[in-house]
Amino acid sequence: MIEKPRMDIRLRIDFGPTASIGPGKVALLEHIDRVGSLSQAARELGLSYRRAWLLLDDLNHSFAEPVASASVGGVGGGGVQLTAFAKELITAYRDVEHAALAETRARFTALIKDVEPRKGLKSRLRRLLSRRSPRSRKASGARSRSTL
Repeated sequence: MIEKPRMDIRLRIDFGPTASIGPGKVALLEHIDRVGSLSQAARELGLSYRRAWLLLDDLNHSFAEPVASASVGGVGGGGVQLTAFAKELITAYRDVEHAALAETRARFTALIKDVEPRKGLKSRLRRLLSRRSPRSRKASGARSRSTL
């Protein structure tokens, strides 16, 4: 089966030397919006709480408006709420990302249609690992002749 080459992009937008947003920060904001908790969003993304907190803090200090506000624990526990600005930021980022991906595919599909896709990493690793070095052949029981 011939697989089609997969085209994808990773978009990072820099707003000057101190502020940027990319797929990781946007994913964190989307998860916070969905679950209402920074610690839960971090767990779902495989981030440490500290790393997630640093990313959120960076976003809060990068723009004139904050992206999130936190409420301290209590009976129902604390949580994080995204601001309207954060939701606009997510929407704008995803719109630009989709437009860039569509333009990338439109411009590059004709250029790479004749490119034969390489075998996947899994099959290349399997082939490499199936080859045995002389040292491993010795260890597996193949006796070598020793001279006295």
